[in-house]
Amino acid sequence: MGYKNTQECIDDLERHGHLVRIKEEVSSELEMAAIHLRVFENNGPAILFENIKGCKFRAASNLYGSVERSKFIFRDTLEKIKTLIDLKNNPLEAIKHPLQYSNVALTALSALPKKTSFNPVLQNETTISELPQIKCWPNDGGAFVTLPLVYTEDIDKPGVMNSNLGMYRIQLSGNEYITNKEIGLHYQLHRGIGVHQTKSNRKNQPLKVSIFVGGPPSLTLGAVMPLPEGMSELTFAGALGNRRIRYSYNDGFCIASDADFVITGEVYPNENKPEGPFGDHLGYYSLKHDFPLMRVHKVFHRNNAIWPFTVVGRPPQEDTSFGALIHEITGNAIPKEIPGLRDVHAVDASGVHPLLLAIGSERYTPYNNERKPQEILTIANHILGSGQLSLAKYLFIIAGEDNPQLTTHNVEAFFKHVLERADWTRDLHFHTRTTIDTLDYSGTDLNSGSKVVIAAAGNKIRELGTSIENLNLPNGFSNPKVVMPGVLAITGNKYIDTQTTETQISNLESHPESFRNSNLSPFPLIVICDDSNFLAQHLNNFLWITFTRSNPSHDIHGIESFVENKHWGCKGSLIIDARIKPHHAPPLIKDPAIEKRVDALATKGKSLYGII
Repeated sequence: MGYKNTQECIDDLERHGHLVRIKEEVSSELEMAAIHLRVFENNGPAILFENIKGCKFRAASNLYGSVERSKFIFRDTLEKIKTLIDLKNNPLEAIKHPLQYSNVALTALSALPKKTSFNPVLQNETTISELPQIKCWPNDGGAFVTLPLVYTEDIDKPGVMNSNLGMYRIQLSGNEYITNKEIGLHYQLHRGIGVHQTKSNRKNQPLKVSIFVGGPPSLTLGAVMPLPEGMSELTFAGALGNRRIRYSYNDGFCIASDADFVITGEVYPNENKPEGPFGDHLGYYSLKHDFPLMRVHKVFHRNNAIWPFTVVGRPPQEDTSFGALIHEITGNAIPKEIPGLRDVHAVDASGVHPLLLAIGSERYTPYNNERKPQEILTIANHILGSGQLSLAKYLFIIAGEDNPQLTTHNVEAFFKHVLERADWTRDLHFHTRTTIDTLDYSGTDLNSGSKVVIAAAGNKIRELGTSIENLNLPNGFSNPKVVMPGVLAITGNKYIDTQTTETQISNLESHPESFRNSNLSPFPLIVICDDSNFLAQHLNNFLWITFTRSNPSHDIHGIESFVENKHWGCKGSLIIDARIKPHHAPPLIKDPAIEKRVDALATKGKSLYGII
């Protein structure tokens, strides 16, 4: 559908039974976010908040709360866009079959941004404090924009075709920000906006920033799409929305004509203030750190503007649907860019970046009969040097020839395949003292941590255990639970420090009934955690705890470990210490009093009756 703005999307969703209106007065302080979370957890519809306490604007959330609803929103153009992305990565197809792809070429050409003389967003001005001040989690540092479309231009090559449109979170209030005059931007310098800021800094000039909120859904998806090099986000959004993105300029700032709100301002060189904390998509708070400060210029909005927002937290959340839709659109775009890569999956349940699963080709001919990881190690290095994939902390990669039917999206089967084949004396490859995701606090400092590649190729070397009987553990460990074949969770005493952990691991190793026997142990992977019952309860619990609460270089241990020519390995079981450490960020916990207010909306006669 060629939606012109948020209102048209809302109307279309409501006509087809995909929307609920919250008519009761609700607070932007935790309550709206709690409602969103509860509706999402119950696979409910999109939400329109009509009565926000102390605010004249309406707000909408959960628009993309399911893959099915997201596909419905883009139902008229999805297939064309998938073809367009594929052609960008394989342009020879268009040359070979020009008639077959002629309509796609026309779609791309007709999607170019369009400059207009009339801009409905400029009809009204407001202030930052009058916007919906949505706070999502109890310990958040203030109100945030959670679906911001942040627009910047290259100071050396100005104009929309060399612009960047990205989704970087915005803090509206709290901390040291001067009300209505300053807001915070959270982004890293390697991102598109960071490149633009670096260029402006070199010239000692401020970077002009326009923050769009609302507008056609295609604009939102365009901001988060990992587009091929040279493809403009605005052009992609025009093609996806079946309508050219309109824009104009005001005081040198680009204003998206179809947005609901636009905040303009400037980022000056070396001006930073503390931003955060903020409940983030790993399921923990990202803590307070200095990030760029934006001096607010003006705040505009269209008539009857709607403020779209989302809530992020421990996955799955609404951004999970974004990820699934992006995967469907891009298809095999990433594997085509990396020779030998067949399949790759950033595991959402682990917070996306902490865990990456991949399948590659292992075509190198060994000098003897032993098949072992060779080509897939080369592919792994390529993966860790590629865009967002470079943020991976754990990369498990296997040889596709060993099981051609296996996919990375069957996570349990993938782990079973790895654990049947992994040789811990050979298949662990560490990257120490390197960069990890800014939001991941398992490392040694902000952006600092380690990575490990676990590469498996060849025939099975062990049968995996599925049950345990009368396992007697040394002091400090208790309650062993089988998570899945080959994976054992053990509750450990509260984490104290590295030295204490080394002693505990040594006790486990020397215990008479430990897993010291050989690397053919039925449980090649042991996870030490704070609560083995919780970890073993569900696959998602295992993925979340194990890979968000461990730093490979510090928290991977092993039975009969050794170092040989700088290579670390172990002859027995691999151990991951996934207990909460003192330097970890706190997990997200809901406010019980707010949850009771949400419960009240589910009673008979209230807006959420029969939905939650």
